[in-house]
Amino acid sequence: MGGGSDDGLLSSAIERWHVGLTPELAEESSAWLSAQLEARGLFFGARPLCNVLRPRFLTPSQYDYLRARVAVLLGAFDRVLHAALNDAHWLDRFRLLDWERTLALEGPRIPASPVSRLDAFFDPAAGLRFTEYNAETPAGSGYNDALTELFLSIPAARPFLGSFALRPLPTRPNVLHALLAAYQQWSGRRELPVIGILDWKEVPTMSEFVLYRDFCAGLGLRAVIADVRDCELKGGKLIAAGTAIDLIYKRVLISELIEREGMEHPIVRAVRSNAVCMVNPFRCKILHKKASLAVLSDEKSAALFSPEQQAAIAEHIPWTRVVEERKTTFGGKPIDLLPWMAEHREQLVLKPNDDYGGAGIVLGWEVDDQAWGMAIKQALAAPHIVQQRITLPEEDFPSWADNDLVFASRIVDTAPFCFAGSYADGCLTRVSTAALVNVTAGGGSTVPTLIVERR
Repeated sequence: MGGGSDDGLLSSAIERWHVGLTPELAEESSAWLSAQLEARGLFFGARPLCNVLRPRFLTPSQYDYLRARVAVLLGAFDRVLHAALNDAHWLDRFRLLDWERTLALEGPRIPASPVSRLDAFFDPAAGLRFTEYNAETPAGSGYNDALTELFLSIPAARPFLGSFALRPLPTRPNVLHALLAAYQQWSGRRELPVIGILDWKEVPTMSEFVLYRDFCAGLGLRAVIADVRDCELKGGKLIAAGTAIDLIYKRVLISELIEREGMEHPIVRAVRSNAVCMVNPFRCKILHKKASLAVLSDEKSAALFSPEQQAAIAEHIPWTRVVEERKTTFGGKPIDLLPWMAEHREQLVLKPNDDYGGAGIVLGWEVDDQAWGMAIKQALAAPHIVQQRITLPEEDFPSWADNDLVFASRIVDTAPFCFAGSYADGCLTRVSTAALVNVTAGGGSTVPTLIVERR
């Protein structure tokens, strides 16, 4: 197991932050943080983004390890993507719908996922395990940068900063670089595009769109936020809320766009006719499917990967299979998948092939045999994956609740942002007291990820 501990650096840093956080300082910090979140609009819908009083720390060696392992896995994802684009049998394994397949096979002129995010759980003792690949429209980078600024300034940091230094991991610059590189590759021009951030006006992440619009404006770029329903294709240009745009920083989910508005929606027609560049393009759906992890971990795929990639997959991707009648292996031993699933629910998780926010996920250890059997039947009716249960790391985080300083153990996830399909930079962290560590699912709090070093 890699990752390093930097001679107890992580535990020492957490202890120092907690020791310095007196009840008086916690109350001050909570009031300060609440006021800042309100002033900056840092809410997910009506809920404040953050409800704890400590950032998430990574040591330099842990972060270096995380980035190195992500780079290897991104290479493996790239191999299965190319296999899918060149062989219909490989593409079948991702379980795309007919319209998804049509759009994915149309050449977008740019890479499939210039901006993406891998979701994982990272514990130096238990390992690094990636459970999902958000290759379509990853959220959280703007929130992470805004929360980073707050936690570098929060009153609770004062006693801590005398002994430790904190290094931020800004992500928005990388997102912007990825957007502009994709646009230049798509257009062959170096002029700065007008960027459209397009989604439904009622989505709870609207405040992050504002962060990106203002970030772009500060760098001399124009970005407009528009509702998907306020777009039209006119004169060979996509018009969003009255403004002609050149580049879509896509936030609306492709499935929702097609299901609600259909293939003739102006956004779809504009992308297909090359009237606008969209990041990420429709092709991203191939890797975004949760079946992509099943393709990586399936014994039938091993020959596609280098020895280094095979080792990384074995170490970091939990055993994952598409739910279907088949023979396969688990732990190197042959199994008949469906009967084996029925007998081993406490080791397994069921996930829809394409959903978000924890929707449709069934944790086998939280249901009885009857409910698990029904879940398997539903998984056979629409594409699902089954994935091995993993150890969820926990850390103590302080909060101010009911006029008291409270320390509670919370599950911590690790979601590095990825760029150009080749490297990671920056990391989203969510903490939760529930097994579904997902803010959309009501699963807790977003906290910034900072590199910690001794002074």
